Amino acid sequence: MKTTLRITGAIVIAALLVAGCGGSEEAAAPGKEVKQEPEDVNSITIRPEMVPRITIGQPAMVDLSDKLQVPSRVEVDEERLARIGSYVTGRIINLYVVLGDSVNAGDPLARITSPELTQAQLAYLRAFSRTVLTKKAAERAHHLLAADVIAIAEVERRESELEIAQAELGAAEDLLRLLGMGSDMVKDLAKKGHIVPNVPINASRGGIVIARNVIIGQVVQPADQLFGVADLSSVWVVGDVPEQIARNVRIGQHVEIHVPALGETKFDGLIIFVADTVNPLTRTVMVRTLVENPQRSFKPDMLANMHITDNLHKSLVVPETAVVRETNQDYVFLSQGNNRFLRVPVELGPEVADMYPVLKGLTIDQKIVVDGAFHLDNERKLAELE
Repeated sequence: MKTTLRITGAIVIAALLVAGCGGSEEAAAPGKEVKQEPEDVNSITIRPEMVPRITIGQPAMVDLSDKLQVPSRVEVDEERLARIGSYVTGRIINLYVVLGDSVNAGDPLARITSPELTQAQLAYLRAFSRTVLTKKAAERAHHLLAADVIAIAEVERRESELEIAQAELGAAEDLLRLLGMGSDMVKDLAKKGHIVPNVPINASRGGIVIARNVIIGQVVQPADQLFGVADLSSVWVVGDVPEQIARNVRIGQHVEIHVPALGETKFDGLIIFVADTVNPLTRTVMVRTLVENPQRSFKPDMLANMHITDNLHKSLVVPETAVVRETNQDYVFLSQGNNRFLRVPVELGPEVADMYPVLKGLTIDQKIVVDGAFHLDNERKLAELE
């Protein structure tokens, strides 16, 4: 009997405790804030009127090539460059061009006077006079031989003297040409016998004067480079390719050239030379490309970037319009149905033709917003503020 009462009492006490607790909760409920789970800031549900502004699709698998960016510089095409100096030691008395002038082959660039040139002209005149005299002597000898006045040996001696005189004249004429005198000037010298006090320094090819390292009154020597004349209708763009990827570069390959100073315009270049040696200091291989320059937009020594494409391979890509960026992180929106979308982070490669290669974060079977991601992200930010 006592045991039964104890159990019954315990049950009554437990019931009262439960009732008391329930009453306390009910009393506290009206004045207590109810905690709600925070919403995901990357999730957004759009209004029906926004649906036409977005397009849903899937990532695509396309063929892409690796694009190697090589720091480069613009250089003069050395096959179209002439470095012009004096043929003789002397003093510059006139200058006819300045930097940037356009010249044709044969145009005078400067004029030089030289004692060496004067001595060479005197030697030519002596050789010319001797040739004339020995020629007349040889002709007289033939007439006298016909009249049986002199022996054949005398005729042969005079013919030998004529040959030596003609050889000396030829050598003297060659020396004048080497010293800068043209054929017309040499002929005029032989005809009139007047010493020319100075000669012009002429352009050996047509182009633009890109160097002038001389002033009036300066004494120059044949080893001095006085002028540089270049045809800039085409130029070289020279880059240094790391030795690890040099094996992918070959002669005849087309590359894309970007010169920051010329804006965003891209130019096509053709690789014409790949060095056979590695620079031991930089561990790079020199690559030279030829770029057409009809408007002379490329200036020597401009900085450039050479983009070499190679290694065609399949890659998962998304369009540029599918990507939004925030705090140095790229995102795309996954479609979850019923106008709900989830922003997810992705890792992308460099842009190629308005497409981004996907390195991490997406698979080909996922449905994403391929166009209108910018509008969707704006809606998400407005909802976050509210």
